[in-house]
Amino acid sequence: MAVRPVSRMLQRVLRSSVRSCSSGAPVTQHRPGEPSQTAAEELSRRRQFLREHAAPFSAFLTDSFGRQHSYLRISLTEKCNLRCQYCMPEEGVPLTPKADLLTTEEILTLARLFVKEGIDKIRLTGGEPLIRPDVVDIVAQLHQLEGLRTIGITTNGINLARLLPQLQKAGLSAINISLDTLVPAKFEFIVRRKGFHKVMAGIHKAIELGYSPVKVNCVVMRGLNEDELLDFVALTEGLPLDVRFIEYMPFDGNRWNFKKMVSYKEMLNTLQQQWPELEKLPEEESSTAKAFKIPGFRGQLSFITSMSEHFCGTCNRLRITADGNLKVCLFGNSEVSLRDHLRAGASEEELLRIIGAAVGRKKRQHAELLLMLQDSPPAIPSISSQDPFRVQGIRHRGSFSNQMILWKGGWVPQTPLLAQRLLGSVCPQRHCSSHLNSDANPKCLSAVSRAPGTPSGPLPTSDQLTHVDTAGRAAMVDVGGKPDTERVAVASAVVLLGPMAFKLIQENQLKKGDALAVAQLAGVQAAKLTSQLIPLCHHVALSHVQVGLELDGTRHAVGIRVSCRARGPTGVEMEALTAAAVAALTVYDMCKAVSRDIVLGEIKLLSKTGGQRGDFQRT
Repeated sequence: MAVRPVSRMLQRVLRSSVRSCSSGAPVTQHRPGEPSQTAAEELSRRRQFLREHAAPFSAFLTDSFGRQHSYLRISLTEKCNLRCQYCMPEEGVPLTPKADLLTTEEILTLARLFVKEGIDKIRLTGGEPLIRPDVVDIVAQLHQLEGLRTIGITTNGINLARLLPQLQKAGLSAINISLDTLVPAKFEFIVRRKGFHKVMAGIHKAIELGYSPVKVNCVVMRGLNEDELLDFVALTEGLPLDVRFIEYMPFDGNRWNFKKMVSYKEMLNTLQQQWPELEKLPEEESSTAKAFKIPGFRGQLSFITSMSEHFCGTCNRLRITADGNLKVCLFGNSEVSLRDHLRAGASEEELLRIIGAAVGRKKRQHAELLLMLQDSPPAIPSISSQDPFRVQGIRHRGSFSNQMILWKGGWVPQTPLLAQRLLGSVCPQRHCSSHLNSDANPKCLSAVSRAPGTPSGPLPTSDQLTHVDTAGRAAMVDVGGKPDTERVAVASAVVLLGPMAFKLIQENQLKKGDALAVAQLAGVQAAKLTSQLIPLCHHVALSHVQVGLELDGTRHAVGIRVSCRARGPTGVEMEALTAAAVAALTVYDMCKAVSRDIVLGEIKLLSKTGGQRGDFQRT
């Protein structure tokens, strides 16, 4: 679908008489004595006209936040000829009966409808799309759709070298190839199948046929392939590749463990140490990738930051599953069956109303992503009594898989052993954040003593205010001469809700959404913004923030506990207190429509360490 050079187009227009077709695009009429224009040339010229005279974007594909969805991903099959460890279990997944999958004609019918409304890019996915017998024919028929600029495919590459010449001839214009290692033995371990050399042959065939760039998708997993980052980037020196490093993401069946995630910033730091001249490239508004290039290299590299820095705000993607369900969000659970309506004889107008309603319900940002809070999440912590962050809650959720639990914004396997270690016993309570100490009280956030604090350490507390000068005016303390030390502070708060609001939070039935998740996010944000909220606070580069929320059924309350950590010349108790207070205020805001009789209280510092005046521990 390449656009012809402008000079050739102008020459043909100048020497041709023109008539109109129903689409409004001019159609060149053949003159006697001239060579007849090929269908491909005519189609290319009409596409150029349509691009230059584009109609207003379809309201059916525009959501309530103004995002225009011009990119459609169509799954051609659920089947795959590999068993990648991060994608599916070794035994595979239950497959939908063939009768319930979209037929070729149904795929093309839906594609035509979406392209007519403004979709200009379609990517074929799977499973593995290249194992579908009629994939070349599907590409060829999609290529005939007026207004469709790009047909792409995402493949594991096993069948690519064999099929790509036919696919290119049919109209395939973009290729993404999945490859997570450059070591053949490791490849076989990751995908549980042989085939490394076939994938490499597919990459070289794509380059040979002129695809540029050839996108190579690499899911980076700690302890498995993060040591190959430099090797992948080195490929871009002489090859027109766009190596795309993808943060390990949670999906059903991939036995998510937070220890495996390598964040974008960690990867970028590794590469900058080797290539300090690495430069950032401009991004398209709806791009999911942060692109970089090493000067002098032929190719480039990118990062897909699905976990650490999501791209919901500019999302322009819709997905149709192999069984015909429309998904407006990859992370969402809601789907609408276009297959059923199509087979029931729905008209084009009825289908558009169904599509428009689904797009209109798309959220600004999916709830699961609200908890992706840290660039480089820690490994599952030990349950040591010396751990300053040990008294936290753990939050059960029903999405993705009932075999997984949400831990600090990520998914970890839910096994009886792990549950016993983290919870002491399996219980139906809702919690939010990381883990419990094995010897901690399950009601740790509600069983808070009201005894006065007991300072400890070499220096007593001061009897002078430190934030005023000799004349009594407000002044910021000069910490320039203080040594950098490791600082940790823990603070807490309690929100007394009353029975009705408590029940709605417990069952996650608030109209505003998930109160615990939103409050957790608000607490983390508040900790990072403390110096902007409290005038005389110094800005602190926090290395770690944890916000834990737990429901206390005996008091109909939410207990909040915050831990902040940083290395620097000043403490982080204000960050911890601000986070606890703002998390409590957020719970109030989420519940105020249900009850105004909500009490915020017990906001206090529980402990701090690392300061010049010694440690503090509330007894």
